[in-house]
Amino acid sequence: MSVPLSRRAVLRGAVLLGAAGGAAALTQLGGDHPARAAATRVDQPTIASCATWGARPPSSAVTVVQSRPNKIIIHHTAFPNATDYSLAYAYQNSRDIQNLHMDTNGWLDSGQHFTNSRGGHLTEGRHGSLYALLHGQTMVQGAHCVGQNSQAIGIENDGTYLTVQPPQAQWDSLIWFCAFTCQQYGIPSSEIYGHLDFNSTQCPGLLHDRLPELRGAVAARLGG
Repeated sequence: MSVPLSRRAVLRGAVLLGAAGGAAALTQLGGDHPARAAATRVDQPTIASCATWGARPPSSAVTVVQSRPNKIIIHHTAFPNATDYSLAYAYQNSRDIQNLHMDTNGWLDSGQHFTNSRGGHLTEGRHGSLYALLHGQTMVQGAHCVGQNSQAIGIENDGTYLTVQPPQAQWDSLIWFCAFTCQQYGIPSSEIYGHLDFNSTQCPGLLHDRLPELRGAVAARLGG
């Protein structure tokens, strides 16, 4: 049962492309109940757009779904675990993924919505995904998980995690980005899954075993 509000303070900040927005705190008091945090605004992480990392244009128009996604699906790229954690490498990796998806898979663009590098750098995947995320009302149809492409945001984590864990910077970035995505789209932290939950695959490796930890960390970031 909710407690009637007698006082509420809201701090709002702007969300800007490539820059963190402001933080907001919401507290409520009621009767003899102590004040408790009801929500915490998650600042936007830096996300490089397709134009920023030098993406090719899609081979045909992307499909925009006129509804919010209802879940997040975690992937790993199955690429070698690079030791170059730089931003320049993250951009090159995004180009490599797009080339693979377009030239080998025959897709119109990168299949995933976003990519998280081993250095924790975030890039937009399929064109239009970042615009949709920042506005929070629509999504771009992806090509990352059969049966879920029009209802799930796909996040690729660069590397192969069948026997090793991701670098800490990548893990921390994944928590932040998932929390921001959940906030923007109203997705519960419980609705974060791995690729193998829906398709026959080993993806996302050991990251799948850590999904309860990820959900808990995202919930905490959201103030829940």
